[in-house]
Amino acid sequence: MEFIYFDHISGTPLHPLVKEAMIKYIEENGFGNPSSQHRLGDAAIETLNNARENVAKLINAKPEEIVFTSGGTESINHAIKGVAFARAKKGKHIITSNIEHQSVSRTLRMLMRMGYQVTTMPVDSYGVVDPSDVEKAIRDDTILITIMHANNEIGTIEPIEEIGKIARQRNIIFHTDAVASCGNIPIDVNELNVDLLSLSANQFYGPPGVGALYIREKTPIFPLIDGGTQENNQRAGTQNILGIVGMGKAASLAKAEMPERTEHLLKLKRYFLDKLGTIDDIIVNGHPEKSLPGLVSFSVEYVEGESMMIMLDEKGICVSTRSACASGSLRASHVLIAIGRDYATAQGTLLFSFGIFNTIEQIDKAFVVLEETIKFLRNISPLYKKK
Repeated sequence: MEFIYFDHISGTPLHPLVKEAMIKYIEENGFGNPSSQHRLGDAAIETLNNARENVAKLINAKPEEIVFTSGGTESINHAIKGVAFARAKKGKHIITSNIEHQSVSRTLRMLMRMGYQVTTMPVDSYGVVDPSDVEKAIRDDTILITIMHANNEIGTIEPIEEIGKIARQRNIIFHTDAVASCGNIPIDVNELNVDLLSLSANQFYGPPGVGALYIREKTPIFPLIDGGTQENNQRAGTQNILGIVGMGKAASLAKAEMPERTEHLLKLKRYFLDKLGTIDDIIVNGHPEKSLPGLVSFSVEYVEGESMMIMLDEKGICVSTRSACASGSLRASHVLIAIGRDYATAQGTLLFSFGIFNTIEQIDKAFVVLEETIKFLRNISPLYKKK
């Protein structure tokens, strides 16, 4: 049975050239500690610096502004908690949106238990935050704004540049969760006006378990992990050099190949949406234009999403119903509820996220199974009336 992977938002496969770079590092110097003051340590430092430079180039940052982490979740926690603790004397008010990833919302929930106050911005039917709403929510004690760059469930890209300008004018630190977008669409931290940006290697064909946090120079932020002086005193502990090697190579490839990758993903997305339009009672979620090039979220009326996902998986087709970090939850997606979907419709949602190695032929094969699955489940649904 052919295996077709359409769940790239949960994690991308390792790029062959990334795998090659990691194996080469293992064979040549796979155990040097960058903190060691001998030739193996010096070689590890050089490797670390090269990777840091490649990640910095991907988002137009300075290498010294990149702090390597264990992934997107740690980067987000570091950004939010680090600023909250560093600016606590100025105030304890934070602004966010109601469609953020759990690593943001749960971090804020923990801070609320410590006395911080959080104002949550609504979104429109496409999942877009209104910058004017953010501006109105600012108070004298506001210390941080955290709004995601692109939503990982519906793909909508937020007006980060406009929000960043507001934050800068009011002297408020601005963080964006760019885990779903970084490496997939162009990002320039200076154009976006962000002070902090979180990213993860496994979203652009690098290894899992490694990520980074961009910290603009002079941004007040506390480290979460204490110990040594690694990562410019921002994250103690010996760096995951092997993972960082992979991330650096993946960042370099993403930067060089982004135009071709985007064209390919948009071609797949448009083709899939055209085919999806032939099925009755389908609702496409997210912004029709300002969205990630390889992601399609759609709700199927009268059908339960998890049942569709399981039946597709039995045929070798991997998709998701929502964020991988929320999988297993029986609750409807908070993102879909936020954009106005009712609970039944939200529960009937599938998420197809395409990658650079996917093909039109794979979509054709998967779509046949998808049609059969929807037809079967609707036939046994007491709510569906045949047209």
